[in-house]
Amino acid sequence: MTSSRLPVLLALVFSSLSPVLSHSNREMWFQDLFPPNTCPINAKTFYGIMFDAGSTGTRIHIYTFVQKSPEILPELEGEIFESVKPGLSAYADQPKKGAESVKRLLDMAVDAVPPHLWKKTPVVLKATAGLRLLSEEKAQALLSEVKKVFEESPFLVPEDSVSIMDGSYEGILAWITVNFLTGQLSGQNQNTVGTLDLGGASTQITFLPRFEETLKESPGDFLTSFEMFNSTYKLYTHSYLGFGLKAARLATLGALNTEVADGQMFRSSCLPKQLEAEWHFGGVKYRYGGNKEGETGFKPCYVEVLKVVKGKLHQPDEIRGSSFYAFSYYYDRAADTNLIDYEQGGVLEVRDFERKAKEVCDNMERFSSASPFLCMDLTYITALLKEGFGFRDNTLLQHFVNW
Repeated sequence: MTSSRLPVLLALVFSSLSPVLSHSNREMWFQDLFPPNTCPINAKTFYGIMFDAGSTGTRIHIYTFVQKSPEILPELEGEIFESVKPGLSAYADQPKKGAESVKRLLDMAVDAVPPHLWKKTPVVLKATAGLRLLSEEKAQALLSEVKKVFEESPFLVPEDSVSIMDGSYEGILAWITVNFLTGQLSGQNQNTVGTLDLGGASTQITFLPRFEETLKESPGDFLTSFEMFNSTYKLYTHSYLGFGLKAARLATLGALNTEVADGQMFRSSCLPKQLEAEWHFGGVKYRYGGNKEGETGFKPCYVEVLKVVKGKLHQPDEIRGSSFYAFSYYYDRAADTNLIDYEQGGVLEVRDFERKAKEVCDNMERFSSASPFLCMDLTYITALLKEGFGFRDNTLLQHFVNW
């Protein structure tokens, strides 16, 4: 299982927990993912098909679960994973074509799930920040075409099978997944960890406050309560739309939420001087390049990305001394630059991202073959953690990939 999509597993695992879960402020959002009657507890083996429609690609997870006893949680026995690019949002003006990309993935499930279980196997698609950035009309057109593809398949299609997931739900699901799978939610000694998720279009932060001061000083919509395993949890969680890694690139370039003129070039000191290239994101083509005459390197790049995050995010004091699990693009960029092992993950301090950013940015030509955006990405992550969220240099970040 990849680190970037841990919350997807909860769509299936927690379907069996619906009797013990409740949410004080919203609907039963776990049930929105997989209704409990779609995974019968008397079945020894059952399947679930989850589509994760992110900003950069659409992924299918075909899960196999084994229920050894009605009294215990089902165990994940296997997973088939595949993805396609670009993401659904790239088909904003071609919804039928977007749905076709989903159908190609769904055809895999027809071969993977035994025919006698097709009608009992739910298929669900949850879209994230990529579609949240589109107009409601375009987003709904895409989701409508995907729903048609599902309804033409042999699988069970729940009522709310295709929808856009609220950003705060992403954060909550990630937090429960990490703390559940690491054993932090069982027993009396609940020493939970926070979670940081960095996607393409949005980023989430979630943790369980230990101090009453945090609860008093946090904006009301950053706090949410739910009951699980006979305990009540009041989480601090927020999703920042437009602060994902890909959206941050556009913001740094000055291209986010900008009407792009034909031939317009966006330049940055975070890019190699002689670079001129094109980048497609969200169905739009952007031309970008380095500052041919100006400075390049970490210092001028940091000044640029600082404008994107400075004063834009809430900074709870408590997180400075806490430990967090970080995944998605945090993990990817750490692995890309050998800060952690790609298979085993690892533990970093916030300052490690800054150290690597300086190394990459001040030797940009040497690293640009890996990705022209590597300097910008690492510098943005550094600024997001330090200046955005307010983490200390020595805050521990646990990156992981396998469970």
